[in-house]
Amino acid sequence: MNDEMMKLPGLLLAATLSAQTIVVSPNGPIRTLAAARDAARAQRRAGPTGTITVELGDGTYYLSETLVLRPEDSHTVWQAAPGARPIISGGRVISGWKKGPRQIWTADASGPDFRQLFVSGRRAQRARTPNYGFYRMDGGSPQDKPLRLHFRGHDIRTQWASLGDAEVVALFAWSDIRMPIAAVDDAAHIATLTLDPQPSNQETDARYYIENTPDSLDSAGEWYLDRKTHTVSYWPLSDENLAAERVIAPALVQLVRLEGQPEQGRLVRDVTFRGLQFAHADWSMGAKGYADTQAATPAPAAIEAIGAVDCKFEKCTIAHSGGYGVYFGRGSQRNQVLACELFDLGGGGVKIGDSQPAPSESLQNFENVIADNHIHDLGLVFAPAVGVWVLQSGRNQIVHNHIHDLFYTAISVGWTWGYGANQSRANIIEYNHLHDIGKEMLSDMGAIYTLGVQPGTRIRNNLIHDVASFTYGGWGIYPDEGSSEMLIEDNIVYHCKSAGFHQHYGRENIVRNNIWAFNRENQLMRTRAEDHLSFTFEHNIVYFDQGRLLGGNWTGDQFAIDHNLYFDTRGGDMRFAGQSFAEWQTNGHDAGSRMADPLFVNAGNFDFRLLPNSPALRMGFHQIDMRTAGPRVPAGQ
Repeated sequence: MNDEMMKLPGLLLAATLSAQTIVVSPNGPIRTLAAARDAARAQRRAGPTGTITVELGDGTYYLSETLVLRPEDSHTVWQAAPGARPIISGGRVISGWKKGPRQIWTADASGPDFRQLFVSGRRAQRARTPNYGFYRMDGGSPQDKPLRLHFRGHDIRTQWASLGDAEVVALFAWSDIRMPIAAVDDAAHIATLTLDPQPSNQETDARYYIENTPDSLDSAGEWYLDRKTHTVSYWPLSDENLAAERVIAPALVQLVRLEGQPEQGRLVRDVTFRGLQFAHADWSMGAKGYADTQAATPAPAAIEAIGAVDCKFEKCTIAHSGGYGVYFGRGSQRNQVLACELFDLGGGGVKIGDSQPAPSESLQNFENVIADNHIHDLGLVFAPAVGVWVLQSGRNQIVHNHIHDLFYTAISVGWTWGYGANQSRANIIEYNHLHDIGKEMLSDMGAIYTLGVQPGTRIRNNLIHDVASFTYGGWGIYPDEGSSEMLIEDNIVYHCKSAGFHQHYGRENIVRNNIWAFNRENQLMRTRAEDHLSFTFEHNIVYFDQGRLLGGNWTGDQFAIDHNLYFDTRGGDMRFAGQSFAEWQTNGHDAGSRMADPLFVNAGNFDFRLLPNSPALRMGFHQIDMRTAGPRVPAGQ
């Protein structure tokens, strides 16, 4: 029991024990979440059983340390008081700003170092150069160990190496790096960084920028922290008055941790967070930075759960933070994230499972539900972050979410490349609205991305549009290496850069009754011909006005394709992997398919309902109802 609890009047404690409700308020007598947790523990030691409610009144609750909940904290509801909008913050207020030279204001930032700054709820830009866009490396991918960056002209300055704080952020296809500059050879135009690159860190003339140098503080909205003097500098926007703005710097990387011990069978059970706002978790990295492989693996999470069972986040907000919003790790089962809003995150939204298969059921991750959430504006520090990322985890439901505006993949399921053992199976991905994915930042990505053998996984009734990669690989639904035994059905996918559907390689997937429309370079893609059935593609509508019908590799006959309706609004001779339709049919494909206008209600306005006289309906295609795609209830409060 902490000092704050010991000061509670005996009458209050007795009343709390009787009611099994603990009231927290900035005005006291219980002012902090740690004190409320300790009060709940005291109640349980005194004998009450059942669920304890911790009710938070209006105000901001600044955490001095991560709120850790252990198995003894099970069966607890943490919720907002009626009409209240409490904020749980991992930050601290920076005040005492003074006007300096130019437009720069400074303040004392003594205390923990930080990597983000928020001005009245807006993420300020850490000082960077160039202010917009990127520099380009000179030539091929740097694979020296440590990494040696070949730069052009005077893009990198020799003095940055001596600062110790200057960081190179570089993008390579589907991954990124962030590393300090160790040395600069100005004559050879080579900057030596601090770590070895990963094998995936490859791209010719790769893009990069420099962050966190004092001379990069040259534009309104930027800030810089001098770690030696603990001074933060900021150039306000034209409409900002630092005497009136609330400036917050994160002091914690993690806000809440559910800390079970699944190896010993000690679990955190039945903890609910309802109607709360979580904000201002920082991001961190080692002194030498990081080199990512894929999906922002180095990114931390504001809320982490290990060995958590039947826990829930409901109508909460998670925002203004540096990594993923929520992470359910090993031994976490049957947890839920419902009707929450996750936004302005340096990483992704929700991460489920671990990279390695768990050796026992007690350590496995499964049967979690991510539903009715609004997840947007992600990857603001770790560009390869994913909206909802499922690794080695099965029987999860990712349904009725609205995910948009991020730089990599919206939903990624599976973490086994090829046909090996995979605990990611029987996952349900349905009724999600996914759009503005990629935004021409990274490559080799899709709105829905899968890996490995996944019997029972269903991808159905998703509305997907506006997927754009930097170079190659902006796909709508992307079964990548080994993706197998999945059902892809009743989806509408349009306005994707590379193709609406692309299967790299896999076996025995069923792709039926989908609409693939208005994709740019190709409509459908297949990469690898194998000696087994790749997929069955039937009762689909493919409708396009640019690009090719089929891209990639359509050699061999190990794919079943039939009873589809194709229509190119440009007219002319439609080609099927270089063949005429008649030749394609002669080779055993699409015998029951047609080329005809499907007669949508208004394709130009993306209304893909079919008119009653549609030839697709006569061929057995059924209408796809997208009225319930996305959240069924408003997210957050």
